[in-house]
Amino acid sequence: MFIYEYKVNPKPQQIVAINEAIRTAQFVRNKVLRFWMDNRGIGKTEMFRYNTSLRKQFKFVEDLNCHACQTAVERVLRAVNRFYDNCKKQKPGKKGYPQFKKHSRSVEYKVSGWKLSDNQKHITFTDKKGIGNLKLIGSRDLNFYSLEQIKRVRIIRRADGYYVQFSIQLDPRDTVEPITPSQKAVGIDVGIKYFLADSQGNIEHNPQFYRSGEQQLNRLNRRKSKKFKRGKPQSKTYHKALIRYARAHLKISRQREEFVKRVALRLIKSNDLVAYENLNVQGMVKNRHLAKSISDAGWSTFRHWLEYFGYKYGKVTVAVAPHNTSQICSNCGEKVQKSLSTRTHVCPHCNYVEDRDINASLNILQRGLSTVGHTGSYKLGEFDPLAGLEQSYSVKIGL
Repeated sequence: MFIYEYKVNPKPQQIVAINEAIRTAQFVRNKVLRFWMDNRGIGKTEMFRYNTSLRKQFKFVEDLNCHACQTAVERVLRAVNRFYDNCKKQKPGKKGYPQFKKHSRSVEYKVSGWKLSDNQKHITFTDKKGIGNLKLIGSRDLNFYSLEQIKRVRIIRRADGYYVQFSIQLDPRDTVEPITPSQKAVGIDVGIKYFLADSQGNIEHNPQFYRSGEQQLNRLNRRKSKKFKRGKPQSKTYHKALIRYARAHLKISRQREEFVKRVALRLIKSNDLVAYENLNVQGMVKNRHLAKSISDAGWSTFRHWLEYFGYKYGKVTVAVAPHNTSQICSNCGEKVQKSLSTRTHVCPHCNYVEDRDINASLNILQRGLSTVGHTGSYKLGEFDPLAGLEQSYSVKIGL
């Protein structure tokens, strides 16, 4: 799926209609979730039937397109299935029990409830909420795709305005030309001092967008807090201060995502294989001393884009176990204990000296190369390559 996003500038009455549609979708979701909680064990059929009864019972629910109501039910189903999957897999900690939504920011339509203009520059929402016609502001041209390829349309409310997203059924690999193999492989080690260091000796500095904008965020937060009145309706000045604070956060998140996207694309285009650590970021941010720096680095977002671009351009991405990648000497293989503050790797066994992160990236590349050849009939560790010739034939070897 491809997601194309356009900015829209709705009129005041259209903003009221969009917010009403978002609240209605939230209402349907919460009512269906309560129905599931009160009748544990019901399935998808019962949830959709309950959604139909809600449309007959409430006029404002009937005014929303039926497919938009169905997508609200599908969100409940995804939350319930994710909870059961976590329970079956015995995920440590909280299992993600479905929660009620209080501040939803989007409403999603399927193939009905909207209509594009002939030049694909305007969209009209045809349900009874009264959103009407919206001009699409963006550089993407929808004329390249047929209406049958557009599977979902979503209206999103953000701090800086409203957006319309189109989910287009399209394989990302069909949109790019084949890239000539670079015949290179790289291992990358992400960190806090440096954003990453690779096995080729290159270092990408950490821009620390949140740290750079933290002073401004704190100032905007103080202004917002001074205008807050507990137990009373909030004033217009408070809401204006709240929007300014939210926009500052949105700017930082966009800066971070664009940065990791650029770095991931460069790595994928310049290498045929990229090996990286399979980090448990969710567990690492529980360290209160490093949580802010880890979140500011955006490791999870970087991995997401790395894997996406790897699939798009037909490159190999390998996640390896991160254990002892910084402790083992990449030259002789001996383990050299060092604290986190020690930034230079000095091996007493072979006298090899290298930057700590580059030494780790070399170990990551070695593990990635030893893992990628065993991705066929067997997983790594499930077979002995020396047990017999007939067994090795059934294993897919090579890049």
